[in-house]
Amino acid sequence: MTPVIEGGDVKEPLRDRVLGRVTAEDVLKPGTADILVPRNTLLHEQWCDLLEENSVDSVKVRSVVSCDTDFGVCAHCYGRDLARGHIINKGEAIGVIAAQSIGEPGTQLTMRTFHIGGAASRAAAESSIQVKNKGSIRLSNAKSVVNSSGKLVITSRNTELKLIDEFGRTKESYKVPYGSVMAKGDGEQVAGGETVANWDPHTMPVITEVSGFVRFTDMIDGQTITRQTDELTGLSSLVVLDSAERTAGGKDLRPALKIVDAQGNDVLIPGTDMPAQYFLPGKAIVQLEDGVQISSGDTLARVPQESGGTKDITGGLPRVADLFEARRPKEPAILAEISGIISFGKETKGKRRLVITPVDGSEPYEEMIPKWRQLNVFEGERVERGDVVSDGPEAPHDILRLRGVHAVTRYIVNEVQDVYRLQGVKINDKHIEVIVRQMLRKATIESAGSSDFLEGEQVEYSRVKIANRELEANGKVGATFSRDLLGITKASLATESFISAASFQETTRVLTEAAVAGKRDELRGLKENVIVGRLIPAGTGYAYHQDRMRRRAAGELPAAPQVTAEDASASLAELLNAGLGGSDND
Repeated sequence: MTPVIEGGDVKEPLRDRVLGRVTAEDVLKPGTADILVPRNTLLHEQWCDLLEENSVDSVKVRSVVSCDTDFGVCAHCYGRDLARGHIINKGEAIGVIAAQSIGEPGTQLTMRTFHIGGAASRAAAESSIQVKNKGSIRLSNAKSVVNSSGKLVITSRNTELKLIDEFGRTKESYKVPYGSVMAKGDGEQVAGGETVANWDPHTMPVITEVSGFVRFTDMIDGQTITRQTDELTGLSSLVVLDSAERTAGGKDLRPALKIVDAQGNDVLIPGTDMPAQYFLPGKAIVQLEDGVQISSGDTLARVPQESGGTKDITGGLPRVADLFEARRPKEPAILAEISGIISFGKETKGKRRLVITPVDGSEPYEEMIPKWRQLNVFEGERVERGDVVSDGPEAPHDILRLRGVHAVTRYIVNEVQDVYRLQGVKINDKHIEVIVRQMLRKATIESAGSSDFLEGEQVEYSRVKIANRELEANGKVGATFSRDLLGITKASLATESFISAASFQETTRVLTEAAVAGKRDELRGLKENVIVGRLIPAGTGYAYHQDRMRRRAAGELPAAPQVTAEDASASLAELLNAGLGGSDND
């Protein structure tokens, strides 16, 4: 866990986030191998003071989402009981507490949708990063080249810039876009109010990573490019034509800028055996001439960014509902399915073919993308699995599939917290994590191995875990599976207990399916026990249920009577005959 920092503001300090949680790993004193807080320690106020004094800015804590308990969660993964101030008691109904903690402040949230964007916000688009405090710069996930002016130019897509104070604490955090020119490098000191990065918000640059001479390929005036002269400056530039504007002869041509050495040989991109060739999308503006000499980090071309239009940022309760129901956004961000090199295949009328070729030579991945979608990547660029190829709101299902359980948990928790934070409401992260755990209860079987599951079957995650444990203990092959993310309504209906599901929605369908499948309800949850009139297995009823389980395991309780199918059908026939016989006598 790290503090929540947006731009230059710390929205939530680390101590507020980790207070009452249990450490998953030893917390080391920064810059040393000394253990500050041992693992499995409940972080109370004194421990949090110690973390602050030693400028610790990230702590790995246990979470209910990753808890391995088959039914329910363990006390260590939950941490402190927020009502009493000590570690949670066994049998506490944390699901009910979580639902109430999220639902109660929900009554104070606004029900409206906020509209943001349009011309005004586009004009005021950010074009630089200006730090507020003094400190040193730390760049993460950064790939960069040095341009002819000696400045660093960022060539990666998910670079993050953090400002670290003299105690080693993160004070500010910013996203650095592709093509930004850095005024300061990694590890350099900056003063408050200093500008550390600049970029053009209206165009996306094509940056060269190598030095050499520019060679135009397939750039034919009138077919693939046209020359335009700026009326104000008198400078002329080449503009690449869209495939729709090209003549028949230019349809199959692919305009590109190739970098060659003085002898005319291809220059290779560092770390690969690929020649440095930059394919240009439609509307790209080139202000270079054929044969000019360029240095690494120079801008070869600029691609105009389309105006974002009016975006709806849904605030308040509707946004929370969308997140918990795991609804897919209308035009979600397109993420890279595999790691590899980007290329474009044969286009259709309204779509372009994106091909990602893995570096290890395995099967390439193809996807058809509508032409109106603005792409963030160029041909020949390397992307990692889960990188954003085209901007938009991210779909939680895609995040789970490509980046894993921790990433989707972080996404849902942060997005829900953003809504509540905007209204000045504080909710502990663990309540949202409890709900996310329930949303991730199902898994889809990919290959059955030696198990009894069917390929493509959707089963309880806990069932697969238990089955795989038993199979591996016997030296057999377990089932492979992928986790599923269900919205809370769907997750409630897909619960193992048909009594609980029937009491919620679609009663006849749930009961009919349970009857046809011959399901058995183990009465593990609260709802099903309330419905059949038993003590609930939580609170004071927990001890009663634990005692019964212990006695049954020890053989102190009589085993449940076993009724064979023959006995059941004989009893049923007897009842029917008795009923029919009764009607004859009347």
